[in-house]
Amino acid sequence: MDFRLMGIDNPLINALYHVLDEDNSKSKSEQARSYVRDAKAMATTPADVKEYPGSYVLVVDMPGLKSGDIKVQVEEDNVLVVSGERKREEDKEGVKYVRMERKVGKFMRKFALPENANLENINAVCQDGVLSVTVQKLPPPEPKKPKTIEVKIA
Repeated sequence: MDFRLMGIDNPLINALYHVLDEDNSKSKSEQARSYVRDAKAMATTPADVKEYPGSYVLVVDMPGLKSGDIKVQVEEDNVLVVSGERKREEDKEGVKYVRMERKVGKFMRKFALPENANLENINAVCQDGVLSVTVQKLPPPEPKKPKTIEVKIA
């Protein structure tokens, strides 16, 4: 179904419909829950993006996570994805929570990288609970020099 035919041209609605319309082993309700979980995970993962003369740096707070808990990958169309899962500590015998405010669960952020991002030169470092992903820039293309064509006398 194309919602544009009904006068609705909202990319979010169209994307949601296509996610729900996929024909695979998951039920429609499982797909909807998965989509909502992913959207919530993206909304609750704040990030800073800095641009330097030779690179872009993405900074994401990851308190309490080890490097094995974090996944950084590049998807099609120059999309950088930072994802993972923060797990709850194992409960010890006789201990109960009085208050639980720290977030646990899946996290994810997607960043559309510019055309000048060097996808072959990306580094990720997690130090003191802060993930820094550095994406080097490609050098600017050389300006094209005019090509002179020799004029021959016929």
